Amino acid sequence: MRQTLARLYRLCGVLAGLCLVLMLAMIVLNIAGGVFGFFVRGLDAYAGYLMAAASCLAFSYTLKAGEHIRVTLFLQRTQGPYRRLFEIVCLLVAVFLSGFFAWYTVRMAWLSWKIDDISQMTDRTPLWMPQSVFAFGAVVLFIAFAEELIDEILGRRVHNKPGEGPAHIE
Repeated sequence: MRQTLARLYRLCGVLAGLCLVLMLAMIVLNIAGGVFGFFVRGLDAYAGYLMAAASCLAFSYTLKAGEHIRVTLFLQRTQGPYRRLFEIVCLLVAVFLSGFFAWYTVRMAWLSWKIDDISQMTDRTPLWMPQSVFAFGAVVLFIAFAEELIDEILGRRVHNKPGEGPAHIE
């Protein structure tokens, strides 16, 4: 199960990178259109959809890579069981908030599909399509936080000392 989840997080990271490359292509095409006098309808909207998708898809990959920004002011000052308790409380809050976020993004995409909501931009895209990608990223983030919480409770989570690890400038 852990390997499957690790592959899912990596897939989300790859998809986020692909979204960034496609977003760059949309922007370059839009600039080229201004220079050479042609217009491709919906490029601004698609670049926006790709930016939102890249952000949300990257959340879980970033969390599992240990690159999320953390405020360690209190963690640096707590030791032993208090630190572990504080970590568990923080992860419980993160699981709750990411679950709330996932629930409402899935609900938003489903409602857009149900009422056939269409973008008001020139692209006229059914909004459930980009919203579904965003919702998928939110659900995977919830799963990643839940896995982190379970690992912390079971004592399998590795902690970096203050000033160590990938994001040591906090």
